[in-house]
Amino acid sequence: MMAVRAVNSCSIFRSASPPPFSAAVRCRLYHYRNLQFRRYSKLGCRFHAFRSEQKLFGHGGVRSCSVHSLVDSVMEELEFMRKRKRVYAASKMGLTSSGELLEDKLANRVLEKGLLLEFKKDSDRVLLAVAQKPDGKKNWMVSDQNGVTSSIKPQQITYIVPGIENFDHTGISDFIQKAQDNLDPALMEFAWVELLENNKSVTTEELAEMIFGSAEPLESYCAHLLLSKDETYFSVLETKGSRSIYGPRPTVQVQELLRWKLAKEAAEQELQEFVQLLKSAKNMPSKAKPPKSSWLAEEKTRHKIESLESYAIDACKNDDQKKTAGMILKAMGLVKTASSAVNLLIDIGYFPVHVNLELLKLNIPTDHSDEIITAAESLLSESSDPDEIYRKDLTHLKVYAIDVDEADELDDALSATRLQDGRIKVWIHVADAARFVQPGSMVDREAMRRGTSIFLPTATYPMFPENLAMEGMSLKQGEICNAVTASVVLRSDGSIAEFSVDNSVIKPTYMLTYESASELLHLNLEEEIELKILSEAATLRLQWRQQQGAVDTATLEARIKVANPEDPEPVINLYVENQADPAMRLVTEMMLLCGEVIATYGSRNNIPLPYRGQPQSNIDVSLFQHLPEGPIRSSAIVRLMRAAEIDFRKPIRHGILGLPGYVQFTSPIRRYMDLLAHYQVKAYLRGESPPFSAGQLEGMASILNMHSRLAKRLFSSSLRYWILEYLRSQPKERKYRALILKFIKDRTAALLLVEVGFQASAWVSVGAQIGDEVEVRVDEAHPRDDFISLKEVI
Repeated sequence: MMAVRAVNSCSIFRSASPPPFSAAVRCRLYHYRNLQFRRYSKLGCRFHAFRSEQKLFGHGGVRSCSVHSLVDSVMEELEFMRKRKRVYAASKMGLTSSGELLEDKLANRVLEKGLLLEFKKDSDRVLLAVAQKPDGKKNWMVSDQNGVTSSIKPQQITYIVPGIENFDHTGISDFIQKAQDNLDPALMEFAWVELLENNKSVTTEELAEMIFGSAEPLESYCAHLLLSKDETYFSVLETKGSRSIYGPRPTVQVQELLRWKLAKEAAEQELQEFVQLLKSAKNMPSKAKPPKSSWLAEEKTRHKIESLESYAIDACKNDDQKKTAGMILKAMGLVKTASSAVNLLIDIGYFPVHVNLELLKLNIPTDHSDEIITAAESLLSESSDPDEIYRKDLTHLKVYAIDVDEADELDDALSATRLQDGRIKVWIHVADAARFVQPGSMVDREAMRRGTSIFLPTATYPMFPENLAMEGMSLKQGEICNAVTASVVLRSDGSIAEFSVDNSVIKPTYMLTYESASELLHLNLEEEIELKILSEAATLRLQWRQQQGAVDTATLEARIKVANPEDPEPVINLYVENQADPAMRLVTEMMLLCGEVIATYGSRNNIPLPYRGQPQSNIDVSLFQHLPEGPIRSSAIVRLMRAAEIDFRKPIRHGILGLPGYVQFTSPIRRYMDLLAHYQVKAYLRGESPPFSAGQLEGMASILNMHSRLAKRLFSSSLRYWILEYLRSQPKERKYRALILKFIKDRTAALLLVEVGFQASAWVSVGAQIGDEVEVRVDEAHPRDDFISLKEVI
């Protein structure tokens, strides 16, 4: 709809929306101007009155207007619009509304000594200064309000105060103070109304004459400050050097800018309130800080805290989050970095002191949804065993389950006996996870989405819901358990003589830790002869694999469990595992044996499986014989190993393991790729076609391998963090034994801290060689910055 304007004698009528300045507002401006007149008359200034022909007051104090006919109103509005267009057209041609050349209004004053000018010091600061003398052809030396003399370029000058010569730079501060005292942004609204109605543009000096009644230096500079800070009423029509022509913005644009300004002020107020909350929480004692949930209760607070969290982990979803976090950090007096955001969130209690940033960055799912938990509980109570009548009863066997002491679910267990002909027969029992889940079911899809269980020093995030994994799938001591068992008869040289793969029923006899199993082996008890036979079988297998080209990569590895990770000073339990330990060797060899059996079984029966291999690297082990056996030799060899490969149609040689084929099969509760192998093998045992083709397995494997890499990355970073925290918390004077693994540069060596199972680097003294043991102490350790500094103790 067309807006209708009754010029000179009537307010603006709009059919779509109310006028920006109603009669009441104009009356307020009139009163405001009279107040300003009285205020500035004390300074010797004068005001122009509103146009004399306007009647501002009528009955009841409301402005009265003579009413034009609708036709006259429309014609006057059209004339007003045409005038407005002519003003902008004239500005493009270099003319003002009166025909005056813009060139004349924009004429710059020649810079000379003693002039008072404003210049841009940098992107954030504008200063007043007095010109002193030329500096080269174009630059000038100036003395600014801070008493600093510097050279500036002409393009840095933003305004030259008119009517001043030989200004004393010591008076700049007083001049600035007077200008600040005279500033009143509300004057811009008055000026905008006048100029918009008269379709006029102005220079700084003209605006000063209009609102202050004078274009003296002080008033002109005040007008310049008002215009330069104004973001609502005026826009720059033309600029030349340090002089500009300003025009009033259209009514609609001003309305929009005013709405934006109000919204901005509200947002700033909201930000300040949030900052006060942050400061308050920051100053509270640790145990009194507000819980994380309180920051998420209200939408406006949640948006800000989530923006700060996203910024802390470099995961901002959009520019708004990044901008919000930046404003918060700036308001808190902090630099705009992710580490600043992390420290702030720790200080207010939103993050624990030892927050796992990598876990947040990778967006790893830690909890199962209620829907998945409900589905898992249904499987426990309702699922039947389709393989029940085909299961082989092996409950008469003594069964050893050996794992770390904090293992939540047990995937595998072992049995062994010596046959009458002297050969050894072993059974590798693997938990039958596929007895509860079917390919494509809801629980199966969730397990595939996760890909693997996540094991961290602070927590375990299982692939399956805990109840299903622990109560249904896991092997349990003294209870009847379903399993898939690979039974193997070994030749005297450790090679496989015969094998079978069956669905089975077992009854685990012992749940042993590696430490307790090693102790039993050391005691050599007659009643635990089966454990000794397993150890003998493991030795035979290792010897056979080495004859096939296997490379021994056993080393020392750290294992950490943190009992109370939420505490600022948690209890850290550190264990160092020697992979050459008899019990660990035993379990490792039996798992590898099972992998070889499944690969051979799959090959003979044309079952698509994830057959793992590793091209035989051209590693001449004899070249490393001069290095001490164990971690030092292993470290040197591992650096030459090539990446593993997977084939889904037939086995491929695994050179490093010394096996003709290998399939990971022994951890179906923890690894989805192992579960896939169970689906395939169990279908064949039932006489059915495998549920997945080689192509389908390959497609799923690409996703699962990505999950596996993320899990390893998360585990490695978490383990390293807690090892550094452990070292940081130890007495400064503590010394550590360290093996020299290699020299990185000059005398800087890669070291293995024997008591910690951790690799780091340090400078070692002249004469030390690879394989030597040195003593070091921790000079500095900063877990959050992933930094450690070791010094040799000489």
